[in-house]
Amino acid sequence: MINDSINFLGISFSAFEWAAIILSLKVALNAVLWSLPFGILTAWILARYSFYGKTLLDSLIHLPLVLPPVVIGYMLLISMGKKGIIGRYLYEWFGVSFSFSWQGAALASAVVAFPLLVRAIRTSFEAVDVGLEQAARTLGASRIRVFFTLSLPLAFPGILAGIILSFARSLGEFGATITFVSNIPNQTQTIPLAMYSLIETPGAQDAAWRLCLIAIGLSFIALLVSEWLLRLSKARLGRG
Repeated sequence: MINDSINFLGISFSAFEWAAIILSLKVALNAVLWSLPFGILTAWILARYSFYGKTLLDSLIHLPLVLPPVVIGYMLLISMGKKGIIGRYLYEWFGVSFSFSWQGAALASAVVAFPLLVRAIRTSFEAVDVGLEQAARTLGASRIRVFFTLSLPLAFPGILAGIILSFARSLGEFGATITFVSNIPNQTQTIPLAMYSLIETPGAQDAAWRLCLIAIGLSFIALLVSEWLLRLSKARLGRG
């Protein structure tokens, strides 16, 4: 691997490790940011409305939790690849391609982590007292105003939990990513894929172990931040 080293906060990383770390953070952040609006909308619909086919929709949303990640990656490949069912038109009309790029890795991570995002937000919306929303409506507030000024702030802890969970899940995504966008250094090689390359490289066990510790550390920090922000949010809302 590359011998150049980068020092960050007193810790020395090889250029190979640093590239994987930065790319992983970039992919996870984009996966969460782009899926968050859809996650909030989906969770709100599932929490507040009853309609024909709701059970089917709920099952489809949670399907990535039980499907092998390789299957998800293959489905993305045949649908969103440059020659895929949808991807070909995105490329021809807009010049957008998810194939063999970090954007594709972010898409794969977003799909795999989406059920966790929706599940946490939906649970939080369901915990919001419907009577408060109805009271606000009787006082003349529109549905949109009630949603943004009442429901959304009250559900913020669940939204925050969903963000952190999906972020952590995106950091650890492997199967769907390697199937959809391959394992390309500096382009799609996130921490799990870099570890896979190191494990297959003779004499690179120490580097693989260090990346393993880095992954554990990032995930642990994400959970700590989630817990801290959750307590801060509860304090602001007067919940203890």
